[in-house]
Amino acid sequence: MQLSSDIFRFFSALAQNNHREWFTEHKPRFKTLETEVKQFGETVKEALNRHDSIDRFKLFRIYRDVRFSKDKTPYKTHFGLTWHRTKPHYRGGYYLHLAPKDCFLACGFWDPNPADLKRIREELAMDAQEFHELIAAPDFASVWGSLEGSELKTAPRDFDKDHPDIDLIRKKQFLFLKPFDEKSVCSPDFVQQVDAALQAVRPFVDYMSDVLTTNRDGESLI
Repeated sequence: MQLSSDIFRFFSALAQNNHREWFTEHKPRFKTLETEVKQFGETVKEALNRHDSIDRFKLFRIYRDVRFSKDKTPYKTHFGLTWHRTKPHYRGGYYLHLAPKDCFLACGFWDPNPADLKRIREELAMDAQEFHELIAAPDFASVWGSLEGSELKTAPRDFDKDHPDIDLIRKKQFLFLKPFDEKSVCSPDFVQQVDAALQAVRPFVDYMSDVLTTNRDGESLI
């Protein structure tokens, strides 16, 4: 399953002509690309399910929600793909972004609900050694780099601002990103590249899954 470089040509042109008339004229071209990317997403899902547990794949719609945005252009200029791990045992998710000169694979927790965020922070406050070790492991760090995500400016309520791991406890998001160039995205082995990267990130999502399915005493919640 090989993606076409026309994905990037199409979105480059759309960025210059982001209006209904142009899109309507070129919609057949878009639908061909959309079908191709959906097939790619399903192929990745099949590959992941050989070693992970993915319950569904989703390709985001191209139409933007402009109700509360100052930018009223009607169409996104990228494809966004997500793979959802099977809850409640498997937490976290995977996202692939395909845009001209802006392609990346992402993994983690983009918007954890308040209860999940509190549980993660509690675990890190009790003992963050395992977390530090798994993200610093050479096989992990060489693929995924450093932890990213927005954070509070100070300690969350009920947490010590002088805690030695306050840099982690302040986090509101726990994300890892891996960039790809367009040549890699359109290569014949891109499914294998994505699959290999997501195998490398498993220690992180498995650790977080274990935290989010147990209480502070390590007792199962499911």
